[in-house]
Amino acid sequence: MKATLLAGAAFSLLSVSAFAADLGAPLVKAPVSTPFTWTSCYAGGQVGGGWGQKDLTDSAGFLAGLGPPGGPSAANLDTSGYMLGGQIGCDYQFAPAWVLGIEGAAAGGKIGGSTVVAVPGDNATFKETTDFLSSATARVGYAWDRWLLYVDGGAAWAGDRYSVFDVAQAYDAEGLETRLGWTVGAGIEWALWNDWSVKLEYDYYGFGHRNVTFIDNVGGTFGPVDVKQDIQVVKLGVNFHVFADSDR
Repeated sequence: MKATLLAGAAFSLLSVSAFAADLGAPLVKAPVSTPFTWTSCYAGGQVGGGWGQKDLTDSAGFLAGLGPPGGPSAANLDTSGYMLGGQIGCDYQFAPAWVLGIEGAAAGGKIGGSTVVAVPGDNATFKETTDFLSSATARVGYAWDRWLLYVDGGAAWAGDRYSVFDVAQAYDAEGLETRLGWTVGAGIEWALWNDWSVKLEYDYYGFGHRNVTFIDNVGGTFGPVDVKQDIQVVKLGVNFHVFADSDR
């Protein structure tokens, strides 16, 4: 009888000890998934294909004075080519899916072309090349988790080279300029991982009319020629993001 009582008491003590140990066991928290945010600063590279339109008008009569028989009074040129460059910027996501950002971008390459213009008794060739494009823009977008649809716009600059020459080598006029204009565009960006994203973007660059100083390498004279231009570019880019929250 005593052995039975002792065995029952020992079993009760073990049960109470096990229950107490269970109550004192530390709780393990399940990992919390942090929602993705576009709030970050970034830098990256881009490659793009572009095309445009150049309209030359000899309103001051400089090209017509080159001769004989003189240069073209007007010419229209379609251009195409490529650009390679990079971008840097920062975004801020708020409320809760809207995104505001700023970006600076610069690219070099060759978007150009040439056309032959008939003049009395001769043919003239008009050539143009855009060597670089740069921009400073603001953008606003709407985010679906790791997807971002956005529009952007701001100031733009283009570096251009022009030439007009004839077959008989009676004149060979050249012009250089860096032109200020504006740009507007739209794009979509996808975050592959927290730190890396890819984007596809379309931008229109408007540079309007501007007088460009042409210098004739044959006769040594110079004068203004009006050139109107616009450029369109489709870009594929990749960005590396640095987040304020280092635990991302």
